[in-house]
Amino acid sequence: MSRPRIRVLIVDDSAVVRQVLRAVLSSDPELEVIGTAGDPFVAAERIREQTPDVITLDIEMPRMDGLTFLQKIMGQHPIPVVICSALAQEGAESTLKALEYGAVEVVAKPRAGTKRFLEESRVILCQAVKAAAVARLCAPASSRAVQPKLTADAILSRTRGAMLETTEKVVVIGASTGGTEALRSLLEVLPPDAPGIVIVQHMPEIFTRAFANRLDSLCQISVKEAENNDTVIRGRALVAPGNRHVLLKRSGARYYVEIKDGPLVCRHRPSVDVLFRSAARYAGRNTVAVIMTGMGDDGARGMLEAKEAGAATIAQDEATSVVFGMPNEAIKRGAVDSILPLNAIAAAVLSHAY
Repeated sequence: MSRPRIRVLIVDDSAVVRQVLRAVLSSDPELEVIGTAGDPFVAAERIREQTPDVITLDIEMPRMDGLTFLQKIMGQHPIPVVICSALAQEGAESTLKALEYGAVEVVAKPRAGTKRFLEESRVILCQAVKAAAVARLCAPASSRAVQPKLTADAILSRTRGAMLETTEKVVVIGASTGGTEALRSLLEVLPPDAPGIVIVQHMPEIFTRAFANRLDSLCQISVKEAENNDTVIRGRALVAPGNRHVLLKRSGARYYVEIKDGPLVCRHRPSVDVLFRSAARYAGRNTVAVIMTGMGDDGARGMLEAKEAGAATIAQDEATSVVFGMPNEAIKRGAVDSILPLNAIAAAVLSHAY
């Protein structure tokens, strides 16, 4: 007996966008578009008529903005929401707010472009809706007080020459659906001299910079969107830019990142597998690899390769994952040393890193 299709409601003020989204989502046999709405008031009527499994939601709309509508949904009748946003820097902060308020995922609106771009948009959008349909909805987390960051000199003085001995640990982290808030919880509790970190969070371009800036304002470590040739150092996390792969490389005792274009890997760019495999090759047993909440299997093969190279490997457990797909795939492949709840991962990372 075939599984029931995932019912989707599209909410966007542009008739053209609604038409494109309907066509894209309807092309997947596992999805069914049950309706569209040009603003949140019409959407509310559609929800009363038939409750969708997932809502795709624009942020900027007339009569009621998407953020207000999202808060009402989560407060009254929680339904998984995928934010479908234009790639605009001015909308990035609002989109990140939506993730704080309970949205499951953010994707870029499909737009006119090459055949490859349109096909990649279809893959990413349909994957996001499927992930949202099985997501565990969580209450929004509150921010913790942030101590002033130490100076770079204070952080670097704690390495005790480890870089010269080439035994410095490097942490690589992969996350997808639900990962923005999970990463926030993990990074917020790390001390200023935490080991260097490289992160792949599945997220469109433009938004990764705003996401990194937001984390930087919340954490004791520094967080920035990775740029080509950035050095991986203690007290700093580098977030892969959206729509680009990030690789960990090494030159002598120096670890750095390389930013590259390329095809989707495991249906994603950036891909966790790409990061983890590069860490296995260039850092080996100096790697601590962490795979967190997310749909699909991106990162599972790379984590196994890292483990075989001597890395310490950690997976987020099912109870605290919004979607247990990525950690579970790594576990099933025998790639994971420790399966831990979200609030225990930071301590485990630090125990391996010192």
